[in-house]
Amino acid sequence: MTQKTPNSNQTTTTAAVPATLVIGGHGKTGRRVAAKLRADGRPVRIGSRVGEPAFDWNAPAGWAAALDGVDRVYVTYHPDLAFPGADEQIGAFARAAVAAGARRLVLLSGRGEEAARRAEERLKESGADWTVVRSSWFDQNFDESFFLESVRAGVIALPTADAVEPFVDADDIADVVVAALGDDRRHIGRTYELSGPRLLSFEEVAAELSKATGRHIAYVPVSGEAYRAVLRENGLPEEFAELFTTILDGRNAHLVDGVQEVLGRQPRDFADYAREAAATGVWDV
Repeated sequence: MTQKTPNSNQTTTTAAVPATLVIGGHGKTGRRVAAKLRADGRPVRIGSRVGEPAFDWNAPAGWAAALDGVDRVYVTYHPDLAFPGADEQIGAFARAAVAAGARRLVLLSGRGEEAARRAEERLKESGADWTVVRSSWFDQNFDESFFLESVRAGVIALPTADAVEPFVDADDIADVVVAALGDDRRHIGRTYELSGPRLLSFEEVAAELSKATGRHIAYVPVSGEAYRAVLRENGLPEEFAELFTTILDGRNAHLVDGVQEVLGRQPRDFADYAREAAATGVWDV
């Protein structure tokens, strides 16, 4: 951008402020990160197939345009880092980002996912100034994606048996990501594991949702094969059934303190999330 100085014909040049590329900027964490960055006055570019310019994990020829004028990136991967080939795409993108001058990369990863660890390593090998944020299951899975219709129907059927999970709120994740993106010293080379403040079984989740909505919502355990059939019927990847079974085998059945370490406060409880979500009418039938 150029402008003329007062009382002079001399023109000075004002450099554009580099943007932050938010991949998956319409998703559960991405849109929250984008909103918080904008609220702080920081330029944001949304990385999605409908973005300008478009970003598609399966179209690397378009990555350069998405990275032009960007100095940092929030990296989320769809459908999940545990899916085959994700680590290779993450590595290729990270190298492209560093080459384009966007060295500051914050990756959303998953707790207890071996395949996600491979993607983390590919990102680190790129030479980026990296931060990894490993998350437990999102609270918002129950009102923004996977299980919304199940909650509305009053039955949450999953192959999770009596597993417990420290569900974490997407706003807490976004706050951690924004903090990491905004600090070029404290968070570089760090891996943060995030969880909510308590462990919950899916039966307890159903009870919290029942309390928040004022109607009975049940949890029904089903077999992995039965759940695969449900995924097929709804056009969703069957790999989700295996992923759910794997990460809910007890490996994540403990609390971690990443939210407290980065933000200096406690994470939000599932009951608070459920009460606020219910007040929006999202689960009304």
